[in-house]
Amino acid sequence: MKLLPFAALLVLSSLQAAEPPAGFKAIFNGKDLTGWYGLNPHSVQKLTGEKKDAALKKMREEFPTNWKAENGELVNDGHGPYATTEQEYGDMEFLIEYKTVPKADSGIYLRGVPQVQIWDKNQVFDPAKPTRRPHLGSGGLFNNTPDTPGRDPLVIADKDFGEWNSFRIRQIGARTWVWLNDKLVVDGAPMENYPDKAIPYPAKGPIMLQTHGGEIRWRNLFVREIGADEAKKILAEADAKK
Repeated sequence: MKLLPFAALLVLSSLQAAEPPAGFKAIFNGKDLTGWYGLNPHSVQKLTGEKKDAALKKMREEFPTNWKAENGELVNDGHGPYATTEQEYGDMEFLIEYKTVPKADSGIYLRGVPQVQIWDKNQVFDPAKPTRRPHLGSGGLFNNTPDTPGRDPLVIADKDFGEWNSFRIRQIGARTWVWLNDKLVVDGAPMENYPDKAIPYPAKGPIMLQTHGGEIRWRNLFVREIGADEAKKILAEADAKK
């Protein structure tokens, strides 16, 4: 299925969210947090039993103190658990727009696995942290092994602060394609589920919006689920290009 550029598909008004493009459905209603809950998977990774249940309950309760719906946007104050979809997704295409602030750090988890990275591209490269490369721009699979395909974006496609950025993300099996502002930045690279590569990439899981140190706003969140036949065709076409 060939898609037009994300920007060409959006029918915006000044106060309302866009209508979903053909074949897509909205996963945020623009009015409240219905269909979403709070979760930081890293904070409960080693917990079990009652302690884990209590931590999960607390994050659900805290969620609306850090997240809100405002003018058709899903807004986070830079703190709290990650916004997590109640529904789980397998193979899919995901459209989303975001706007953030300087020095913020965020990302999008696919099937609950980190992540499509969002950086402040104006950060200066620090040689003491050679694998942390915000100056290369957003969209890369940050939790993959450094210097492997997809770990850093192919091009810098971020817009200036104050402007909305648009992602188109395609996930088929463990492979990920990312377009940022209609520019291809990850071309079918595997999501490694780093650092625990002993665990296979899950067949399904939630979409998660990470919060990490600065306000971020999201809007126009649309998903199109991909069937088995289309998934096979896309993979075959991608492999034929190698």
